[in-house]
Amino acid sequence: MLRRVEMLLVQLAILSVLGLGLLITATVLLRILVNGSVPDAIVLVRELMVAAIVLPMAATTANRAHIVVEVFSNRLPERGRDALVIFGSVFGLLALAPLIWAGWRETTGALASGAYFFGDLTLPKWPGRAIFLLGVSICWLRLALMVAGDLRALRRGQPLAPTGYGEVR
Repeated sequence: MLRRVEMLLVQLAILSVLGLGLLITATVLLRILVNGSVPDAIVLVRELMVAAIVLPMAATTANRAHIVVEVFSNRLPERGRDALVIFGSVFGLLALAPLIWAGWRETTGALASGAYFFGDLTLPKWPGRAIFLLGVSICWLRLALMVAGDLRALRRGQPLAPTGYGEVR
């Protein structure tokens, strides 16, 4: 179930990137051709960038596709590398927790106050805040499941799965 949600979030991120491209292209063309622009283009770009960056984080985490520096860790025995992977995942859980809390506060605050961006379209602030909260929360959940699975594998003396989906190397 979580994997399906992650793939949906990746597809929404892809749509966000496509939307960014179309919006920026339209803004440039309008500026060149009629000396105009798309209303609130800067706000729309900022909100679409949040979606494009945050929504695929859980799938990236599940595929263990984050950027890593392996200069020293490759010289460790396999169990040492696995322990470092688990340490990094636990550190990620701790790092994402304040972001979830702040995202919750921002989302509920924007919903309660009816906050909006000043501009031609008076766009509400809550959708971007909710997208951030959703993306970071799903990533935290995936990371927590990976830590649990990795700890089980480490206790059994098995290698860690190459992805967070539970396959074994």
